[in-house]
Amino acid sequence: MRRTRNEPDQPVRKRRLKTKPVLAVLGILLAGNLLWFTLWLTKDGGSVMSAGTGEQVASVGKETVTHEEWMAAMEERVGRETLRELVNQKVMEAAAGEYGIKVSEDEIDLEIAMLRTGGEGTGELTGEPLRKQVKSQLILEKVLTKDIIIEDEAVEDYYEENESLYDVKPSYRTAAIILPDQSEAEKALGELENGSSFEALARERSIDRASGSLGGILGYVSESSENVDPAIIKAVSGMKAGETAGPIALADGTVALLKVTDAAEGRLFKFKEVKDQIRRELAIEQLPQSVTPEAFWEEFGAEWIYGKE
Repeated sequence: MRRTRNEPDQPVRKRRLKTKPVLAVLGILLAGNLLWFTLWLTKDGGSVMSAGTGEQVASVGKETVTHEEWMAAMEERVGRETLRELVNQKVMEAAAGEYGIKVSEDEIDLEIAMLRTGGEGTGELTGEPLRKQVKSQLILEKVLTKDIIIEDEAVEDYYEENESLYDVKPSYRTAAIILPDQSEAEKALGELENGSSFEALARERSIDRASGSLGGILGYVSESSENVDPAIIKAVSGMKAGETAGPIALADGTVALLKVTDAAEGRLFKFKEVKDQIRRELAIEQLPQSVTPEAFWEEFGAEWIYGKE
């Protein structure tokens, strides 16, 4: 593990926030976590989901928890929303075909880059599942804004005023184990060096319960990140996926062990690359109210086991 000493705080560069409605961004992240959970359940060829309904999955003394009880509890907690997102994706695919809407890989790349640089992160969802969710959101936005006219001058003005927004800095998906002092950090470091799981140790030992419950995940960190200790930003800068650092002394007196799980390169998006996205952003601001994919269920004949939406 690479050890890094804390250095004096550096000022965090301020920048303008993206105009995309916050609820839309949160929707992507919530859906991402739900879909990630579904994918986790079906990993290894669906072995978890396909187990016999009476099979024991846990026990407490002589009491057991069956696979059927487990599945019923999970359906009650997340089943409805997970199914909703799967249906929404199908509805948006149908809408794209009906209205002749296409979403390019470059557009998806841009949206994911903006999520990362905005500090929202991407939840637990990565790779192709994340790209599918972002694509679904882009189709919805294009359907809603297809008849709204935004003048070229307004698009150009927006880019000139917010050019720094599209100068995406390198970002690092960071996990942290926050310990109360150096002594506890050294103990945790020893456990990691002896083969303990970083994620499991974060859940067990981190005093930051918010990130600890997620296996230590803080989200994507970059030089423009706010509400992140400057020592963490400095420590992860330049790290590669899979690398670790620490112990790191933080401003509040606690100590962190860090792990980078993904490193995204920085990129400056030129006007021609983002003009359509800006036009869509400005058009979204003109909508009288937010609209979700559920508004299109009836049009495309969507039905589900929970009855009428």
